[in-house]
Amino acid sequence: MPVTAALFDFGGVILSSPFEAFARYEAEHDLPPGFIRKVNSTNPDSNAWAKLERSEIGVDGFGPAFEAESAALGHAVPGADVLGLLTGYVRPTMVEAVRRCGERLKTGLLTNNVTGMLSTVDPRLEAILDLFDVIVESSVVGVRKPDPAFYELACERLDITPTDAVFLDDLGINLKPARAMGMATIKVEDPATAIAELEEIVGFPLG
Repeated sequence: MPVTAALFDFGGVILSSPFEAFARYEAEHDLPPGFIRKVNSTNPDSNAWAKLERSEIGVDGFGPAFEAESAALGHAVPGADVLGLLTGYVRPTMVEAVRRCGERLKTGLLTNNVTGMLSTVDPRLEAILDLFDVIVESSVVGVRKPDPAFYELACERLDITPTDAVFLDDLGINLKPARAMGMATIKVEDPATAIAELEEIVGFPLG
């Protein structure tokens, strides 16, 4: 059956991946490659990053907590530095794909983020956010990907079932539960490749 909804992650899909900024920071500060991601993937449901994205701690609490966690893994990294790496550049081709999907399908933005991140986003991005029928933010709803409850909430708000949707994310760990629920999934590594895969699923051009 054709899908009736297209769901998109934000950072790493609509925006460039923060992992690029992480890599630059690691090189500039003589950290092992992939170190910040290692900190974020250690105790992934209960670490400082997870708590921040569920609004269980604030930015002030995140800073020392992340620094302590990174120090325990061998290199103390200020949490404020990491938060400063989260901005990225817009991918115009992906924005156009969202716009075209919105002409024929329901659209949703599913993002793990920090309190106020979208409300304080660069004003130039407001037009992008307006393209979506539903926006689900982990910091607002108190649950984050890859918890299945996050995807269930998105489906409820869009009035769809998981099998109605295709979901694009840059992290396989976030795609796995969506796929298990019945969604078609696309891992975004190269945006052009991902858009081509999305065209195959939705059945109309996106460029």
